Amino acid sequence: MSKKGVGFLENYVVEMLNIRKEFPGIVANNNINLQVKQGEIHALLGENGAGKSTLMNVLFGLYQPEKGEIKVKGKKVHITDPNVANELGIGMVHQHFMLVDTFSVTQNIILGSEPRKYGMIDIKRAEKEVMELSERYGLKVDPKAKIRDISVGMQQRVEILKTLYRGADVLILDEPTAVLTPQEIKELIAIMKSLIKEGISIILITHKLKEIMEVCDRCTVIRKGEGIGTVNVAESSPNELASLMVGREISFTTEKTPATPKDNILTIENLRVKDSRGVEMVKGLGLEVKAGEIVGIAGVDGNGQSELIEAITGLSKVESGKILLNDKDITNMSPRKITESGLSHIPQDRHKFGLVLDFPIGENMVLQTYYQKTFSKNGVLSFNRIYDHAKKLIKEYDVRTPSEYTKARALSGGNQQKAIIAREVDRSPDLIIAAQPTRGLDVGAIEFIHQKLIEERDKGRAVLLISFELDEIMNVSDRIAVMFDGNIVANVKPEEINEQELGLLMAGSKKVGGA
Repeated sequence: MSKKGVGFLENYVVEMLNIRKEFPGIVANNNINLQVKQGEIHALLGENGAGKSTLMNVLFGLYQPEKGEIKVKGKKVHITDPNVANELGIGMVHQHFMLVDTFSVTQNIILGSEPRKYGMIDIKRAEKEVMELSERYGLKVDPKAKIRDISVGMQQRVEILKTLYRGADVLILDEPTAVLTPQEIKELIAIMKSLIKEGISIILITHKLKEIMEVCDRCTVIRKGEGIGTVNVAESSPNELASLMVGREISFTTEKTPATPKDNILTIENLRVKDSRGVEMVKGLGLEVKAGEIVGIAGVDGNGQSELIEAITGLSKVESGKILLNDKDITNMSPRKITESGLSHIPQDRHKFGLVLDFPIGENMVLQTYYQKTFSKNGVLSFNRIYDHAKKLIKEYDVRTPSEYTKARALSGGNQQKAIIAREVDRSPDLIIAAQPTRGLDVGAIEFIHQKLIEERDKGRAVLLISFELDEIMNVSDRIAVMFDGNIVANVKPEEINEQELGLLMAGSKKVGGA
């Protein structure tokens, strides 16, 4: 590992020197250095809440630092807002996209920089320019498509095109793979390699070690707001990077004893569910999950997993079939009645289903229980009890927040997720539905959450794990149910199958091994 000071002979396109950024009650960045070479993919690695996004928001002009200086192509600059960043050739694709759903791809890309003809927006010229950019960089985006009609992966490409349209030659990608399917991640990596060939420099904010090893040239590590150093990726390893990131050794395999399954907790019989378009996505599915086991649902995204979760949790209507929880029929019950029957839900979209972002994190911790007598009397909430309860959970689950009164929106994605898991697990449910529980989390947080799920299993809970991460399914599950085209096509044990065989089953092949 090498720590570098100011390099006069290096061809740095961006230099951030001794950057300090403070918020009330917290130092987010403390004297951090980042130097990005021309034409490289430079990873910015750190735990959730380490200060990665804050540092890049300083570079993009969204925040002003208390101390330090920024140089772009050797010249000292003052980036007072994102418009100045754009003028300097710096573009940023945020983790949560900033697109107008009802606008077309082209309308979103040109917004604020519209080409005009006779005083009117020249949409045809804009569409032609967008198409040319799209083809040049291999992005394959339809300029006329509406944002609401395209996939998350395509929306991300639109965000990349927005920056390129404005002439960016330094591209900041903030956790770009957090919301992508494995196939979309492969496509994004190919796009990044293509951009580098065209002379673009990329700063990749991430905590996914596999992706850093595959695509990055160098990596700067931040831990708890402090710069740890910069390494050449080719001379490093996932274990070294993980240790630098969290300050301790990390185990990449989940330690657990064999499961001892008991009675059925969840029983699903011949379930049929349609999506919002009226298309049948779950097609006569049957599934059982027992007390004391973790059942992983493996499948390519779009094979009915979301509709299955929403049906079990009461968020979608069941067309036919039965869902039994502890032998009680909960089919088409309200979400509250289902949760009161002994179910907890860690949703795959934490912003849409998991949190009220403008509520304090303390109040988010009681969203499922605020009306109960522990926190309420005669309809009047006891905020002292609510915040005392939240304080206890924040400590137990290592939710990194300035205080229990901080708005949920202000927390990093990983700490938002830990808060949801704390709330759901604390209720001691009979069944935990964990949908993408570690999406967007760093290796330390992933290790913690996997241990929590196994602890709950060992207490006799039933856990249904839905994940698109094959290593997570293989590591954590006691039994794997493979979902394809709205049905369970195989039940296998992880120790009796490998990832390649599992991938074949997920693609619809006939059973290739297992129990």
